[in-house]
Amino acid sequence: MSRSSDFDSLVPAVPFSRRSFMVSALGAGFALSVQPVAAQSVISTDSVDLNAGEIKIPAAGGEMPAYRAQPAQGNQWPVILVVQEIFGVHEHIRDICRRLAKLGYLAIAPELYARQGDPRQYSNVQELLDKVVSKVPDAQVMADLDACVAWAKAHDGNVGRLGITGFCWGGRIVWLYAAHNPHLKAGVAWYGRVVGPSSELTTKQPIDIAARLYAPVLGLYGGADQGIPLDSLEQMRKALVMAANPPSKASTIHVYEQAPHAFHADYRPSYRKSEAEDGWRRLQAWFKQNGV
Repeated sequence: MSRSSDFDSLVPAVPFSRRSFMVSALGAGFALSVQPVAAQSVISTDSVDLNAGEIKIPAAGGEMPAYRAQPAQGNQWPVILVVQEIFGVHEHIRDICRRLAKLGYLAIAPELYARQGDPRQYSNVQELLDKVVSKVPDAQVMADLDACVAWAKAHDGNVGRLGITGFCWGGRIVWLYAAHNPHLKAGVAWYGRVVGPSSELTTKQPIDIAARLYAPVLGLYGGADQGIPLDSLEQMRKALVMAANPPSKASTIHVYEQAPHAFHADYRPSYRKSEAEDGWRRLQAWFKQNGV
């Protein structure tokens, strides 16, 4: 598949309401719905030698808050989009951006629910899912991620070396974005579902677009994940193997047999240190071997 070098037309017109933003700034700490945080295991990455903090991304309907981290020196850094869990851009997601910046990347984590509501105000996970997460259209998410790429291009990011990673809700988005943006080089999806029902807002699942990826995706999953059955991962593997195009065939799924869902989330009881560290090493190798 050809990859145009013209990024100026990257943001397409999309079929969702140009509603204004309900959330205009990022909050501190963690979402209420993940309290109490397992403080003893939280990884904290400093901002020494980094430029890190909140930015505003021009997007449909106004300005979208996002967290950005990049090296303090240099320019033309490769770009990695970081896609949140269902809990929004809280401290764990911001820390991941700083970890990536320490590796030499410009990392951007947009608050992708900002038009639908503030995930910080919900103490109940089901209420958060019902009132905010379920109302976020995939088309909106794709366009907002494109807007982040446009921002990175205008602020000294090398969007010719573009990657994406995401967790849980964001893991599913990684697969979708790999079939959306022809300029993407690689993606790493952490325990994002690959099969599920479709709706007016979520018209496709990763299994539906597996054969049409523009970039190879590394999927990292837990064998003890109660929400993502192993047979669904086998379905996805088969779809990738049977694909005709090279990016899909180059994609792979790695399963940590004893790991639960959210094994990389160091602020939660689900955290598994050895699997999380191994997955992080795999992420780095995957991006490097695919030109990010």
